[in-house]
Amino acid sequence: MQPDVSAGTPEAGSPEAVDLDAGSPDAEADQPTVPDVTPLTEPADGIPPVVDTPEALAEVVAAFGAGTGPVAVDAERASGYRYGQRTYLVQLRREGAGTALIDPVALPDLSALSDALVGVEWVLHAASQDLPGLVEQGMRPTRIFDTELGARLLGMERVGLAAVVADALGLGLAKEHSAVDWSTRPLPADWLRYAALDVEVLVELRSVLAERLAVAGKAEWAAQEFEAVRSAPPAPARVDPWRRVSGLHTIRDARRLAVVRELWLTRDQNARQRDISPGRVLPDAAIVAAAQALPRSVPALTALPAFSGKGTRRRATLWQQAIDRGLAVPDSELPSVRGPKSDAPPPPRAWAEKDPAAAARLTAARDVVADLSSTYTVPAENLLQPDLLRRLCWTPPASLDAASIAEFLQAGGARPWQVELVADRVAAAFEALPTA
Repeated sequence: MQPDVSAGTPEAGSPEAVDLDAGSPDAEADQPTVPDVTPLTEPADGIPPVVDTPEALAEVVAAFGAGTGPVAVDAERASGYRYGQRTYLVQLRREGAGTALIDPVALPDLSALSDALVGVEWVLHAASQDLPGLVEQGMRPTRIFDTELGARLLGMERVGLAAVVADALGLGLAKEHSAVDWSTRPLPADWLRYAALDVEVLVELRSVLAERLAVAGKAEWAAQEFEAVRSAPPAPARVDPWRRVSGLHTIRDARRLAVVRELWLTRDQNARQRDISPGRVLPDAAIVAAAQALPRSVPALTALPAFSGKGTRRRATLWQQAIDRGLAVPDSELPSVRGPKSDAPPPPRAWAEKDPAAAARLTAARDVVADLSSTYTVPAENLLQPDLLRRLCWTPPASLDAASIAEFLQAGGARPWQVELVADRVAAAFEALPTA
């Protein structure tokens, strides 16, 4: 099913269709009208008490099991403060049950609540971020509606929760506590108010976006995307995660890479033991600085500006030992400058030299996706995963007909709506390419 293209096209006289002329005397009058936004400052039912006892949880389970309609769900982490992506607060709201704020530190097993909501649609914003942590608490939805993903499919320019709520509901949702340390106990009242408001209007937002998706002919697209997110397997462990150190591109020899690796592994172990975000234990910039300077002693290390802070100086011996291990790695065990072997295609910038035909296919396929993105007002990355598009162009099926391309895309995880939209057009673009 393909949507009505006209549904995403601005009508004459609409704000999107206005051609502003800065030199016109009427330019101010022509400016797009910004809808009035009503600040959302207090939860309708007030701030509920934090649920942190088995008895209180049992009451929540009963209330939400007896509620009606979809359930709004959100989760707060302590990214940048604690190690990993553990959930430190779970928020829910459902008609007939009100809002619940649950402490998953005190109550790590929320499977009873999940069981009470089997068959109920869960409404989340950016579900892929919250679901892994919720699964750790035993919460597994059987159906979801992702308001962030729905906004993307609708072509909304800003898809953060506050922006989508303002656009769809005309409400102002404050986000000043989005990056606080949610592992703090007790949680301040202002933070709890913020947390309750995050689920206050999610179900109403879901209704508006669902209607817009239906009008645009994208309801089935959204359903397939939501199910793909819900059923996605856990992300595989990264190969050489230390290579994600910011600034690593400035390190160009294997010995210094070995030092980076040892410092990263030491930092990761220390951060895990202390339950602190690795970046707070030792910044990436300090790791890179040490790898560039290769200090041979603690005094030489602490002379580096990146290691002059109180915390890094206190653990300077630990860091120097890691550097020494990197310096002592046998040549045969040094990490590759090129990175680990992968079945992924090379960077596109190298394609023209390595395989001109593949480079031509990539240009043609990207043009197709860009045109579809514009036509249907869907971001290119949501039309087709960029990595899958590159793999198709680098190692295409033996036959470049639409059926073979469709089979390739399906095997790579593309959803039916994506295959339907892309396969025929990419096949036609490939067929139009000049033969060698």
